[in-house]
Amino acid sequence: MTQDRAQPQRLTILGSTGSIGVSTLDVVSRHPQRFHVAALTSNLRIDTLLEQCKRFNPEYAVVMDAAAARVFEQRVVEAGLQTRVLCGTEALEKVASLPEVDTVMAAIVGIAGLRPTLAAAASGKKLLLANKESLVTAGALFMDTVRAGGARLLPIDSEHNAVFQSLPGNFNGDLNASGVRRILLTASGGPFRTTPLNQLVNVTPDQACAHPNWVMGRKISVDSATMMNKGLEVIETHWLFSVPPGCIEVVVHPESIVHSMVEYVDGSVIAQLGNPDMRTPIAHALAYPERIANGVNFLDLTSTGTLRFEKPDLRRFPCLALALDALRTGQGAATVINAANEVAVARFLGGALGYMDIPRLIESVLTSTHAPAAHSLAEVLELDRVARERAQKWTVQTKLPAYPGTPRAVARS
Repeated sequence: MTQDRAQPQRLTILGSTGSIGVSTLDVVSRHPQRFHVAALTSNLRIDTLLEQCKRFNPEYAVVMDAAAARVFEQRVVEAGLQTRVLCGTEALEKVASLPEVDTVMAAIVGIAGLRPTLAAAASGKKLLLANKESLVTAGALFMDTVRAGGARLLPIDSEHNAVFQSLPGNFNGDLNASGVRRILLTASGGPFRTTPLNQLVNVTPDQACAHPNWVMGRKISVDSATMMNKGLEVIETHWLFSVPPGCIEVVVHPESIVHSMVEYVDGSVIAQLGNPDMRTPIAHALAYPERIANGVNFLDLTSTGTLRFEKPDLRRFPCLALALDALRTGQGAATVINAANEVAVARFLGGALGYMDIPRLIESVLTSTHAPAAHSLAEVLELDRVARERAQKWTVQTKLPAYPGTPRAVARS
């Protein structure tokens, strides 16, 4: 491994106050001569953002809410900082495409991250992708933009980063030429892997957010509990690595030590292992192709014990089944389930929706929405808007029987 470069890598971190953003800054802080933070962004967490600005002194900070931005700007002035405060989606696109920025960490959760992530791709940045919605909702458009802009795309999700590390170094999307048979995405199974099915109807938001292995934000924690997160990751895998849906398999691995695997035609299986900590894939992508220390404890296999692998139960995880069906149906269906899921999870976290109503809502929107493939950003956002509108109208007051298991959407496929 070579030493830190004379010229530091200049970073924009989209979503710096979320769990991925905080972990990114932790890695950056360990290598001050290697990295310089040029821009940080947040939605509403201005207290955290201010502390980050005090520590890393970025040239720009973006706050999405206008009122919060005005308060934040005053606090920046009072703190004696030189950081320039911007506001809104156009400001996100600006800091994602600054000429002086080398690398963009795309860590905004949800469809809100699509436009700035596309801006970074179009500007040819080294793009560290933690915003899965960019691929789920606009896979073809996004990958075309990456190629046209000359961006270097590096996946941050632990599973996709593991696949990236386990594929041949010269992999170009041709499975046959690379001798790859299939991709095996691991999933922890979340907090309800063994919970009796008849008890899932009573799950609370706090229970759903109590992941046994990973420390994550509340939205992604719920997605992990329902395994919608894994379904979205299957869709991401399809676009990231040009893998047909039939060559991607989900394997439940409760220990979260094996982060994903690549199986080759000769029967070899190459995997990436490590303790469950997002600083590992973040550091890998930040320094790629070099390796740097990241503060993560080294893996001690002698104390880890047994590593288990199971097939996912689609009765327990109907959201996974819906996502797999959407991938087979087409890009438009993936856009719809992402929008419906965001609405459903927000309602669940707000106490307005039951846990097992999440897949009900998603299936209802999926089956009632015409979802043609979108060929432009405007078309993606319009389909997203329509799906959200239908999801918002879905009523949870209707008396419904216990969710029967595998969704009808899967039975149709």
